[in-house]
Amino acid sequence: MKMFKVIIAVSVLLLSQAVNAERVKDVSMVEGVRSNQLVGYGLVVGLPGTGEQSRFTEQSFKAMLNGFGITLPANLKPKIKNVAAVAVHAELPPFVKPGQNIDITVSSIGSAGSLRGGTLLQTFLKGVDGNVYAIAQGSLIVGGLGAEGLDGSRVVINTPTVGRVPNGATVERAVASPFTQGDFITFNLNRPDFTTAKRLADTINDLVGPNSAKPMDAASVRVIAPRDPSQRVAYLSTLENLEFKPADTSAKIIVNSRTGTIVIGKNVKLQPAAITHGGLTVTIAEDQVVSQPQPLTNGETAVTRQSIVDVDQDDSRAFVFNPGVSLDDLVRAINEVGAAPGDLMAILEALKEAGAINGQLVVI
Repeated sequence: MKMFKVIIAVSVLLLSQAVNAERVKDVSMVEGVRSNQLVGYGLVVGLPGTGEQSRFTEQSFKAMLNGFGITLPANLKPKIKNVAAVAVHAELPPFVKPGQNIDITVSSIGSAGSLRGGTLLQTFLKGVDGNVYAIAQGSLIVGGLGAEGLDGSRVVINTPTVGRVPNGATVERAVASPFTQGDFITFNLNRPDFTTAKRLADTINDLVGPNSAKPMDAASVRVIAPRDPSQRVAYLSTLENLEFKPADTSAKIIVNSRTGTIVIGKNVKLQPAAITHGGLTVTIAEDQVVSQPQPLTNGETAVTRQSIVDVDQDDSRAFVFNPGVSLDDLVRAINEVGAAPGDLMAILEALKEAGAINGQLVVI
């Protein structure tokens, strides 16, 4: 019963959100205004014996020393239990300029036990084009913890082999943005929908003028924009704060088979249908009985099996739905039937298979 109350509450919440208008900036993004992924390879030093001893770590360690003018013999194998090879990655936000700082995440790529207490040495962060866009360095903040006993027993809390360095990378190169180029800006909808695209274009045209905005497809709306960068910024500031009503979502039922959570959209309707629900439970128990012979007889003790079979059948009840039954009627009827989340999933699948329910049934 609690599960279906949650379904009603979620559906009412979705309904109230759909009625309210949304800002353009909340349902779309400007084409070309995006972040870029950066990645690099580096070394973390200063670990309290939780580092690693591997070939690529040794090679990286020797290369680092060579960069400082220190050459180790080729046959020398350094003991570097306080060093770990790591992958460093970050998100480079749009319009970030050289000299600004961004956060980085550091992850062990070898057999290091923990990165707690370590310091990342200077690491170059490259983009997909192979150019260096930032340089990272700094002391790691590790939220995980690991402890190991002499007998091999180990306790791990969270993930001690991943850490972060807030503002740990300095941007060295800016990414060129197409925002100031051309005579148009394009809004890309987060949830493509033809109706939403048309309503967005109509809202902009009502403010700016006819034919200022044109929907290009279900996801994109192209808008005429001034070429001057300062005017374009002020222009976009006005457009992204416009409010309009996006289209209602399609009729959809989402079922989480792992948790038993079921969410039903407000546009789900039923065609004429009848539902019957009844439970048949068969219980079989095996018991062993010891049979003792009577005194002064030549009988032997024997063990026999005794089976107990019990059948329990619940009352079956049927419900008939008229055309156009709404979400509230559906949930109320299923509550009266007394179906469990698993039974409800079977009922919904059967209704979908029979063509008695509109929309899409999604099982995750």
